Amino acid sequence: MSTTNVTAGMVKELRDKTSAGMMDCKAALTETGGDLEAAVDWLRKKGLSKAAKKAGRVAAEGLIGAAVAANKGILVEVNSETDFVARNDLFQGLVKMIANVALDVGTDVDKILAARIGDRTVADAISETIAKVGENMTLRRAAALSVARGVVANYMHNSPDEGLGRIGVIVTLESAGKADELKAIGRMVAMHVASANPQAVDPSGLDAATIERERNVLADKAKAQGKPANVVEKIVESGLKTFYKEVCLLDQPFIFDDKKSVAQALEESEGKVGAPIKVGGFARFALGEGIRAA
Repeated sequence: MSTTNVTAGMVKELRDKTSAGMMDCKAALTETGGDLEAAVDWLRKKGLSKAAKKAGRVAAEGLIGAAVAANKGILVEVNSETDFVARNDLFQGLVKMIANVALDVGTDVDKILAARIGDRTVADAISETIAKVGENMTLRRAAALSVARGVVANYMHNSPDEGLGRIGVIVTLESAGKADELKAIGRMVAMHVASANPQAVDPSGLDAATIERERNVLADKAKAQGKPANVVEKIVESGLKTFYKEVCLLDQPFIFDDKKSVAQALEESEGKVGAPIKVGGFARFALGEGIRAA
């Protein structure tokens, strides 16, 4: 790809993701044929960028809705065209209703839309709200978690009302301990997930390609500095441990006490709960993530 094909918009998106200089971003995109992820890696190998942590800015408004029962919870994302509509009582009521329906129906969007509430479907309810408000709305996605023994906790960030927010998190804690104590700890873990945005509970939950990509970046960077092979391997292993602290929930510094990892904080809470605690899983929806502006 020639430099003329690298647009200002592409440079801006890469700069937003990496905080690297404009000319460095342009050079990275030129070298990688305009491939954004490859350009991120190119910058990192040159030591010009830290790991990309910022989500790309997206053109999507609306709300995340959550519904939680005793042993299961669900998140839904309902998009609108403007933030103004997201503050509308009708829209907020619609999102709550969809979340409650999805709690029974499951995560398949088509099944949620076809589910009936009285004499109408969820799809009908969305159409009626569109007609009243005058703005397009869509149910984009849903995610659910359940636990056999323990609790499902949730947290909504930037919440205009109960069960609504711009970031939504559900977390399962597996434990035979006191439910009320577990719920309080679970909410703190959910708040941590909202803030720290982990990719997995622990390294075993990471995609193998993600680990391999990180390994290659670390190795190439060390080799470029002229390190011998045996030192490169040590640098890579050390770098992967640092990477896990950044992206794995249990290895991350706990936002309420960053001198402890989340795993250590949970272990310390087991005395209060009266039983061992295991994080079964988590789901995190940030409004509009992954939707690219046209």
